[in-house]
Amino acid sequence: MMQPSSRSGSQEPAGGMPLGGVRVLITRSPERSGALVEALKAAGAQPVLLPLIDFERAPDQHALDVACDALAAGAFDWLVVSSATTVHVLMEKAAERGLRLDQLVPSGTRIAAVGPATRRLLEAGGLTVELTPPGEQSAAGLLAVWSCGGRILLPQADIAAGTLAAGLEAAGTVTAVTAYRTVDYPAAAERRLAVQAEDGDAGPQPPSYSLLTPETAAADIAAGRIAAVIAASPSAARRIAALGPIAGCRLIAIGRSTADEAAGLGLEVAEVAAEPTPDGLVAAVAKALNPP
Repeated sequence: MMQPSSRSGSQEPAGGMPLGGVRVLITRSPERSGALVEALKAAGAQPVLLPLIDFERAPDQHALDVACDALAAGAFDWLVVSSATTVHVLMEKAAERGLRLDQLVPSGTRIAAVGPATRRLLEAGGLTVELTPPGEQSAAGLLAVWSCGGRILLPQADIAAGTLAAGLEAAGTVTAVTAYRTVDYPAAAERRLAVQAEDGDAGPQPPSYSLLTPETAAADIAAGRIAAVIAASPSAARRIAALGPIAGCRLIAIGRSTADEAAGLGLEVAEVAAEPTPDGLVAAVAKALNPP
């Protein structure tokens, strides 16, 4: 049952809003949270931010450059992109070469993507995405519909599981390369990977939001002042677990892989978003806090 103190002045949704007054913790950086902040506000919630992870350029830039040069030269039949952050890396690599993203990736190279934010960024860069999972937005979801061979480029995070690469290798020749590192927030300024707004949020940052420290967030969770926390990646789930017990706070996972990671760490997952989008996450929060 939700803690009464998680709402502001009332235990009932305000004005018929499904999340009226509840404080919801977002564990992403401000530039990656704009659309989710606005969606939570529209549902009546009070979003608060605790950035837990950040991204740095890959240490082995030579290997990444070799892969990108081969990509531009048409050496790959498929480019498989499993995160929006990878798209930002490819944009940066294209810019270094004086190219647009659609010039770095030849028209003859087919593209598969995981996640709606990844697909939108690729399409905004002028590319056509031919394959995405119809259901579960994960490596497993993509592999379930993968039936292609050929030469495959797979740029990924340094902590990416080997599931996707192994599955793709069953059908083709895979070149896997580290595109970026996942680190604790904040990344070193000289190595930080610059990103644009995601999840369809092309506008400025929200005019106001509360940015918490880990100590404040842990205290607020323990005191029942935060109703729900959103984990947007397996690495975020690991860092949420490190904050300490989440008590009566409901944990919302963006997808199955994040939920599995959280469960493996002993965290109880209240809901998994049906879609890894701001609206999907808000619906999952509402379902967790207002069960039928």
